[in-house]
Amino acid sequence: MKAISLWQPWASAIALGHKRIETRGWPTRHRGPIAIHAAKRWTSEEREMAEMFETRYGMTGLADPPRGCIVAVAKLVSVRPTEHLIEEVSETEEMLGNYGPGRYGWMLEDVRKLDDPVPWRGMQGLFEVPDSVIGMQD
Repeated sequence: MKAISLWQPWASAIALGHKRIETRGWPTRHRGPIAIHAAKRWTSEEREMAEMFETRYGMTGLADPPRGCIVAVAKLVSVRPTEHLIEEVSETEEMLGNYGPGRYGWMLEDVRKLDDPVPWRGMQGLFEVPDSVIGMQD
């Protein structure tokens, strides 16, 4: 299965249903299952963002997120230029993504949070994770 690493709290925002569009500076031709990996990185700025998302916007579960593990699986159904998305995304999606020019929105559906995050080393770009690692059939 393909996987993508995100910094926290954005990986957990996907896993918990707060975010359904991952914005990236590059498109992909991949469509189908994708694992959402939470990177180990956890800066003071990211902690402050998580606290703000929780206290101001009621997005629970972001202040102490798992890191260095796969937190969810989803289906990547399309990739669209952000300039085509910006007028139709919710305020929450806009706040949780970067919809600047030249970027792409990766549209996710059927997100399933893993009850037990799976420790895994993330990488840049798309990378492979064996289906068996996250309880999927090969």
